[in-house]
Amino acid sequence: MSLIQEKVQQALGILKEQELDLWLTFVRETSGVRDPILDFILGPGDLTWESALILTRSGKKIAIIGRYEKEAVERLDVYDEIITYDTAVSIILRETLSRLNPRQIAVNFSHNNVHADGLTHAMYLKLENYLDGTTLARRLVSSEPVINALRGRKTPSEVEKIRRAVQITGEIFQKTFQFIRAGMTEAEIGAFMQAQMAEARVGFAWPRESNPAVNSGPDSPVGHAGPTDIRLQPGHLLHFDFGVRFEGYCSDIQRMAYLLRPGETQAPVEVRRGFETVRLAVENCRATLRPGALGKDVDAAARQTVLAAGYPEYMYGTGHQLGRVAHDGGAMLGPEWEKYGDSPRQQVEIGNVYTIEPGLAVPGYGYIGLEEDVVVTENGAEYLGEPQRELFLLNQD
Repeated sequence: MSLIQEKVQQALGILKEQELDLWLTFVRETSGVRDPILDFILGPGDLTWESALILTRSGKKIAIIGRYEKEAVERLDVYDEIITYDTAVSIILRETLSRLNPRQIAVNFSHNNVHADGLTHAMYLKLENYLDGTTLARRLVSSEPVINALRGRKTPSEVEKIRRAVQITGEIFQKTFQFIRAGMTEAEIGAFMQAQMAEARVGFAWPRESNPAVNSGPDSPVGHAGPTDIRLQPGHLLHFDFGVRFEGYCSDIQRMAYLLRPGETQAPVEVRRGFETVRLAVENCRATLRPGALGKDVDAAARQTVLAAGYPEYMYGTGHQLGRVAHDGGAMLGPEWEKYGDSPRQQVEIGNVYTIEPGLAVPGYGYIGLEEDVVVTENGAEYLGEPQRELFLLNQD
């Protein structure tokens, strides 16, 4: 069974579970504006004319598409009924929906999940216009719960792709720590890591300009910026944020190292204390990350660990879902801040893959941030790779 077939079958089960009669994905010229959900129900191909992909609680799988897309959609071996048109989709769509007569029609708009918000405003207005004169237009609801579940509940094959991406990321980190020498710039280190990606034949989990992020010392800007010409010096903390894409699925890992000064055999006590605080915050978060938990409560387990140790609050969520993109949607591990909407109040589910990434700054040395990728099982969250439990120590030469 292909991944698309697997996910479509999963979607049919979700519709039954949520007692939702029909899910409609309505698109046009997807090479221009592509609904993110198409990766799961169509694959990488594009649709040119206005098209409707319909899944129902009763198990029907219907594609209404332009005539010249028929062969490509048939090859997917997903849709049981393929209806083509030449001049106008409106009548066919209206007749099909009337025949199915659903109580609700879930369409892709969302206030909380950008990956469930693929229906543009103009296409929503078009849909309303096409259904004008029927009661169908009054049955439109958000498909956010469907898409949250479909993207979030990873199948075993999806988890294995993420696990492999995490493994490759770890291998590149190992090579990088062997390569690093004092005096190298962040940009030189970043270029080495990108060369290792090319050798491993993996893609970027986010744009290459900021992947990897490399931060050396207290003056390096931490965030979504790329490496700079700052040089690694003894006494610097070295922070990485790095992720690869393997067969369409991403890793997202942060790692830490410290460059020893002359005479040092270990990092200064304040650096060790900061690292241990972040490591403990990661583990406390993982231990709280269980099916049914609310994202905000899982976030609090890490956040309170950092605050209780006397460090300032980090101003971002502790974790996000991970999948076909580094920042996937659905329930997140974050505080109830306005910018996160309802996502922190949503429940964690079995099959969700999350990052856990608390952090703090150590004045005079730099930033400490760890990020681990975990999968939620019925027994709790399991690391998808070997977590960093000790600070890497680098010599000057």
